Amino acid sequence: MKGSPMSFRTIRSRTAAAAASLTALALSGCATMGGPIPSASTPITQSEAQQGAEANKEIIQQFGAAMSGSQAQYVEGVGQRIAVQSGLATSPSAFKVAMLNSSVNNAFAIPGGYVYTTRQLVTLMNNEAELAAVLGHEVGHVAARHSQRRQQAAQQNALLGLLGQVVGSVVGGGVGDLISQGSQYTQLLTLKFSRSQELEADALGQKYLVSAGYDPHAMATLLTSLAAQNALDSQLQGRGNATVPEWASTHPDPASRVSAAMQRAGAATGRTERDLFLTRVDGLMYGDDPQQGVIEGSSFIQPTMRLKFTAPGGFYMVNGTQAVSINGQSGQAQFTLAPYSGNLETYVRQAFSGLSNQQQISPSQIQRTTVNGIPAAYGTARVQSSSGAVDVTVFAYEFANNRAYHFVAITKAGGAGVFNSMYQSVRRLSASEAGSVIPRRIDVVTVGSRDTVRSLAARMAYTNAQEQRFRVLNGLSSSDRVTPGQKVKIVVRGS
Repeated sequence: MKGSPMSFRTIRSRTAAAAASLTALALSGCATMGGPIPSASTPITQSEAQQGAEANKEIIQQFGAAMSGSQAQYVEGVGQRIAVQSGLATSPSAFKVAMLNSSVNNAFAIPGGYVYTTRQLVTLMNNEAELAAVLGHEVGHVAARHSQRRQQAAQQNALLGLLGQVVGSVVGGGVGDLISQGSQYTQLLTLKFSRSQELEADALGQKYLVSAGYDPHAMATLLTSLAAQNALDSQLQGRGNATVPEWASTHPDPASRVSAAMQRAGAATGRTERDLFLTRVDGLMYGDDPQQGVIEGSSFIQPTMRLKFTAPGGFYMVNGTQAVSINGQSGQAQFTLAPYSGNLETYVRQAFSGLSNQQQISPSQIQRTTVNGIPAAYGTARVQSSSGAVDVTVFAYEFANNRAYHFVAITKAGGAGVFNSMYQSVRRLSASEAGSVIPRRIDVVTVGSRDTVRSLAARMAYTNAQEQRFRVLNGLSSSDRVTPGQKVKIVVRGS
């Protein structure tokens, strides 16, 4: 979460954003590479170009700032070369490809030639063909005008408010992950593609790979890494069910699509550019950006804001540019900030008023308190939903420099106390504590004659699951070994 004022977003803004990541990566069982392939698409229209330009600024703000430098330029070049295969434009420069500063596995595209991937997804890849596969599949959705069809469908349904979305995830209401206070562009990124649309984009994406000279099997290898990463995340976060990824809630689990991707690729071959890719991603930031705060174990630490809090046992956190979400079986919460006028009680009431566009939510009373020397205020409202009664709590804190931060938590009625320890854990960081937060980065190393998976994994900048993290990062199965002279990625601390 960045250290700047922002409007309140949905309680699952980052997981909803991450859900867009595999919009194109959840491959469907369709024809092999020798089977029917959709025809070339209609070129980008003037209207689409204008729409894309208008959406681009907001999307970058919502999902992470666009990165610059040689690494971003490399991603842009690969994206342009694969996107031009779509027939949407004849010149690679017609496509605007950005690598976003985000710590979630995410990629998407919008009409007008705008294509995006996060740095975190790039770090999970192991060759250039995998990067081209991701971006090509996203472009396939644009080439087939799938987002326009989603927009038409969305306009036929009223947008859900924040409360409805959270109630659905907490008490099983089955509602979607629309971003109620975002624009039409960010809303569309979280809508489902139909199975037929996924099939069409699958075929287009692999067609682009072949025409650009890449190995079409790269789609399957990336999907394998994504499935392995999700399983590892589920294990580390204490989530029991890893079959439905948080970032894939709008489409099928990629683990079930690997064989289909391999079948589509068939006997086709092509270049992967593994060593070139690894050289280009060397030094890329991995995981949370300290400017947005970092999650270490069960704690969230924001050195810029100089604050820290700890999630309750059994909950896991997802960090993002707009907010931090705290997720568990017994409730969900979000930590964020908003413009502050100097009155904490007014701040709490405004946070309540922004929760739903369908009903007015307000607490019966707002109470003042102090948490670790920080002035605070909170209130709880009981709300009736179609799935039953829920308790909604806003707990706000007044920090220095005329800033306020707050939690919004939603639980089943009577369960609001599950977050009490988290509310009481908020504290200020000292200057030395803030200065000790150092980002993690990718370090590409060459395997030596005495190196093993275990010895290399021991160099990973983590205190747990080092070997599992190393294997997933490098696309290695549980039985794969490393060989001398091979380039591999490890994660290290470094500014």
